[in-house]
Amino acid sequence: MAEEENRDKRRQRVLKGASILTGIANSEVKCTLRNMHAGGAELKVPIEARVPDEFLLYVPTDGIGYKAVVRWRRDGR
Repeated sequence: MAEEENRDKRRQRVLKGASILTGIANSEVKCTLRNMHAGGAELKVPIEARVPDEFLLYVPTDGIGYKAVVRWRRDGR
């Protein structure tokens, strides 16, 4: 069953490795970037990971770090 899409912009599906960099004691959480567009992205993170409300998302394949703000959390996403 597909989830209802409530976003203004359709996200491009991707599957890229990424790292959440928190700046707290140089903490890094490995994650997977599942979809994205200019205004947002969905990440898959380990359930036990502690992800702050704001962080830097580094995507090595793009060579870019994005400033990120958590808008929702659910089931390791």
